[in-house]
Amino acid sequence: MDLAMVWFVIIVFFWLGYLFLEGFDFGVGILLPVLGRDETERRVMVNTIGPVWDGNEVWLIVAVGATFAAFPGWYATLLSSAFLPLLAVLLGLIGRGVAFEYRGKVDSVRWRRNWDRVIVAGSLLPALGVGLLLSWNVLGLPIDASGNRVGSPFAALQWETLLGALAIVGYSVVHGAVFIALKTVGEIRVRARTLALRIGPWALAPLLGLLLVVQLRSGSSWTWVSLLVVVAAAGLALMRLTGSHEGQAFALLAVTIVGAVVTLFGALYPNVLPSTVDPAFSLTITDTASNPYTLQVMTWVGGIGAPAVLVYQGWTYWVFRKRIGTTHIPPVHVP
Repeated sequence: MDLAMVWFVIIVFFWLGYLFLEGFDFGVGILLPVLGRDETERRVMVNTIGPVWDGNEVWLIVAVGATFAAFPGWYATLLSSAFLPLLAVLLGLIGRGVAFEYRGKVDSVRWRRNWDRVIVAGSLLPALGVGLLLSWNVLGLPIDASGNRVGSPFAALQWETLLGALAIVGYSVVHGAVFIALKTVGEIRVRARTLALRIGPWALAPLLGLLLVVQLRSGSSWTWVSLLVVVAAAGLALMRLTGSHEGQAFALLAVTIVGAVVTLFGALYPNVLPSTVDPAFSLTITDTASNPYTLQVMTWVGGIGAPAVLVYQGWTYWVFRKRIGTTHIPPVHVP
């Protein structure tokens, strides 16, 4: 296996990590006014992701940065052609980060509710943007022989790509509800589990629909296996929730997103960005890869730095692994 193929797999892994970890982040933010009946419960929800949300965002930075270094042609064409979804992602992440820091700075109901709205919008917009970005990448963009987009910025906005946006939002909502049930005690835990069971089949349907469209258009025989894994894991996750096994359901949702990412990028291979104008204009791994020396240096740097980052992030989750509830939230104190 050459280094270009290795880095394609690594970038796919980075996207997998981002979708899994930031997925429940987005879900918690979107569900903040739904599951949080009062200020104390909303503080519980924010505290479940408080120690980890900023670390989860690093996976997106690393995925995009690795694409820039390993496949500059892929990076240039995708990000310049899909700048609108990327702009939505960046604005949402910035607003959400500010809201997490500022919502507790003033002891005012109106102040906190306004920042809670920013958290909801800052979670929903990036989920939609990431869904559009990934579906455009896998289903293709109208690019010519020079790798330039043809037509308006909305030329690639089709029902299939909108399905991709809904797929990430739906998965995030279910993932976030299961995460809240896993990390909390009391009424909010029961409420989150009930919500996940009630909306789970409908919220996960767009993801299954997107995978089926991708499979029928460009999938291979082995990606049918990963697609079946997605269906089985999603169904089992909802079944385990009925028995209050939130940990098992959370793990099965991880298997679900693994199968989804394998199906999407497995159908994409050996392309990195298909062209809807002419298949001959599609960008491939070989065409867009950096020179061997650059890939070799990246491999050494990644081999040293990546394990340290993974160990540190794993340690963070271990330290903050316990459940919390309304009894663990101290009174509001504003200097």
